[in-house]
Amino acid sequence: MRLPPADLVEPDWFDVFADVGGVQGIVNQRCRTVASREWRRVVPVLEFTAGVGTVDTSTLTDYCICIARIDQCEREISTNGILMLGERGWQKNGATTIVTQYRTQLARYIGELGLSPSARGRLTPPEDNGDDDDDVFD
Repeated sequence: MRLPPADLVEPDWFDVFADVGGVQGIVNQRCRTVASREWRRVVPVLEFTAGVGTVDTSTLTDYCICIARIDQCEREISTNGILMLGERGWQKNGATTIVTQYRTQLARYIGELGLSPSARGRLTPPEDNGDDDDDVFD
C-alpha cells in the first residue's frame, strides 16, 4: 500500500530526553543528539525506499530512541565495565541487560522499516509514477 507523500516532522527530542540538569542532563543531551542524527540519516532514505508517511512517525521515533539508548548503554559499559563490584561481589553491569533488550527491539524495527539488506529485499518500493523530481539520490 502506497502512503500519500508527506514530509515527516522530526520529533522534539526534549519531550523524550528531558533537560533535567546534572549528569543525567548531559546523558539526555547526548541522547537527543544521537536520536536526531539517526532521524536525519534514515528518514530521507526511507521516504524514498519504503514510502514511509506520517503514520510511521511513532515507529521511526521509537527506532531512534532505541539507537540513542543503545549508545547510552554502551557508553555506560565502556565507562564502568561489564562487571561492577557490588555489595555481593562482582556483578554484571545492569546496562548489559538493558542494551540486550534494546537491541532485540531494534532488530524488530530494522525488519519493519527495511533497514537491513534482507529486510530491503522484502520491501516493494513505492511507485514513482515516472516522476524523478522527488528522488533523494538525484
